[in-house]
Amino acid sequence: MTYHAPEERAKFGATMSDATFSRVAKIAQREAGLVLAHAKLSMVQSRLSRRLRALQLPDFDSYLDFLEGEADGRTEMRHFISALTTNVSHFFREMHHFNTLKEQALPKLIERAKSGGKIRIWSAGCSNGQEPYSIAMSILEVFPQAGDFDIKILATDIDPEVLATARAGVYSGSLTTGLDEDTKRSYFDRSGTAEDEKLTVKPNVAALVAFRELNLHATWPMQGQFDAIFCRNVVIYFDEPTQEKLYRRYAERLGREGWLFLGHSERINDSSAQLFASCGVTTYRPTGATPSSSAKPTAGAVAKGQQHGA
Repeated sequence: MTYHAPEERAKFGATMSDATFSRVAKIAQREAGLVLAHAKLSMVQSRLSRRLRALQLPDFDSYLDFLEGEADGRTEMRHFISALTTNVSHFFREMHHFNTLKEQALPKLIERAKSGGKIRIWSAGCSNGQEPYSIAMSILEVFPQAGDFDIKILATDIDPEVLATARAGVYSGSLTTGLDEDTKRSYFDRSGTAEDEKLTVKPNVAALVAFRELNLHATWPMQGQFDAIFCRNVVIYFDEPTQEKLYRRYAERLGREGWLFLGHSERINDSSAQLFASCGVTTYRPTGATPSSSAKPTAGAVAKGQQHGA
């Protein structure tokens, strides 16, 4: 890329014009199905200013030219999309999903694994890794021998930086939100001081999770079906056609007895409602799946989710 002399470098306090924002919104919609209302202009300006600083580009239009035209544009596209979404998570967020996993989904899946079968779970939009590690800890809580069986959690995100944090599995400060003392003792190695404690996921937890970079809007390279998909606080960023396409792709990738967990303000849209039956708070199963003994499906196959987060 071309670097600019100091006097030519970005005036990082510059504002983004309406026309430039419209250009940003079109790229975001085309590349990732993201919806950016004009009310988000200030947020978009602030977040993309960091990319201007990182690349030492003079203004937003130069950045968008680079994004779309330069050799490294595809690499930068990942940073662009990540900047426009929110990487906020914590361990065991929306705990009812993990209770459902442990009490309703895992008993049958574990029996299958003990008989030589496999368990596959996908954390789509895994951010800093708290969600897939929470899934792993839930599995180990009910099945401590999980590491001896064919059990894997695929964790994907579009952002290589948050994936680096996730792979390292080291957390401190606000990133440890959601962990009680028993969980810290059982599943983390602890270091540092009481005021600046660092928690590192133990090897038996990390061994269950494989992290991969993936744009959900693009082609999915993985093969086979999943027993459960966690896609929480992700589809809220997408336009309705992208949501519909994503739900249909999830339906194709879920086994007949699978589970889909969404964020607390997300819902299956009307055009995809025939694919899933609601069986709890933002919890769905493919239409025709056998209800768990403790599940309480809603009447019919209408899958209207309950309320969200980010």
